[in-house]
Amino acid sequence: MTLDVAARIRTFNAGRDPERLQLKYAAMRASPFTFLRGTCHLFYARMARGGVHKAAPAVWCCGDLHLENFGSYKGDNRLAYFDINDFDESALAPATWDLVRLLASVQVGAATLKVGEAKAQRLCETFVEAYADALALGKAYWVERDTATGVVHDLLDGLGHRDRASFIDERTCLKGRKHLLKTDNGKALAVDAGQRKRVVAFMREFAKTQPAPSFYEVLDVARRVAGTGSLGVERYVVLVRGKGSPDRNYLLDLKASSASSLMPRLKAVQPKFASHAARIVAVQRRLQAVPMGFLYAVRFDDRPAVLRGLQPSEDRVDLDRAGGDMKVLGPLLATMGQVVAWAQLRSAGQGGSASVDALIKFGGGKKWRAPLLAASRVCAAQVFADAKVYNAACDAGFFA
Repeated sequence: MTLDVAARIRTFNAGRDPERLQLKYAAMRASPFTFLRGTCHLFYARMARGGVHKAAPAVWCCGDLHLENFGSYKGDNRLAYFDINDFDESALAPATWDLVRLLASVQVGAATLKVGEAKAQRLCETFVEAYADALALGKAYWVERDTATGVVHDLLDGLGHRDRASFIDERTCLKGRKHLLKTDNGKALAVDAGQRKRVVAFMREFAKTQPAPSFYEVLDVARRVAGTGSLGVERYVVLVRGKGSPDRNYLLDLKASSASSLMPRLKAVQPKFASHAARIVAVQRRLQAVPMGFLYAVRFDDRPAVLRGLQPSEDRVDLDRAGGDMKVLGPLLATMGQVVAWAQLRSAGQGGSASVDALIKFGGGKKWRAPLLAASRVCAAQVFADAKVYNAACDAGFFA
């Protein structure tokens, strides 16, 4: 069993950028919660597929739903929203799959939240109740500054003080009138000449398809360091001219796309997309209340990739600052439950997903709730066990 867990992790991550892969392995060692974040593929391989999941309606899922995959961003209407923000693992799956992973993340992340087991269970119950009530109402709402409460409102309210110039300054250094990306701040690593040449060539071709080609003139390129699960995947941060140097440059994220980790476990036939990048972008546009303004499925070196803008308004709720206060965490989990329900309702009836009526019926049901909570506890226990095995394998030099 020890070798099986370690071997699965190493096999899944084979071929990734070695330098960033070691950063991922180190992050996964930090806590069971970061281990969960880095092993979506293992989570679903270990999860029992029957039981509560068998009768759940099919919905468009984030696929990797956990506490850290909600956050703020600016939509294409220039307003800031709080929503699900990661769709690499998205798929058409039973509605309970996203729920059980989120609930397991609450229990595995109890130490991060600074709560004990009993309070973690109460937070899970709060999430489920809010999700079910929102689903039963059958209306997809959204969370923006004027409708948000608690720490989510504080997050969105604080975005008004962030500007693009400061955002660029944090991630670059100015040499003369030209910005260069910082590669010593934990957010980026240097590229070699070949990588730079490939990215510049791609951006040059992409610019030809856009109404203002000069906007995409490349000033600098670096390997991006972000997230946990995708660390080591080919990914670049690209500094472009934007609306003018030095204060109106823009940052873009170019990230290779691959199949969802859910696919090997899914019985449902998946709708066909032009590429995995096309799937990611399509599901993001379906699930988010308002999609990001700059979001493209592209081909980079004839491989699918997602190109999107990096925004000063992107952020997450600081879970550490909640300090275990249930008056803060309870409303936060309730908001997350509502957001998931609204996303499922928003994408209902599309590409094989269940109808709004079917989701309303499911939300109003009671029989699935206790089994779902029980299934999440089993999954959380498995994550704890697998994290111990992983740590032992690290100690033995298996991932060196």
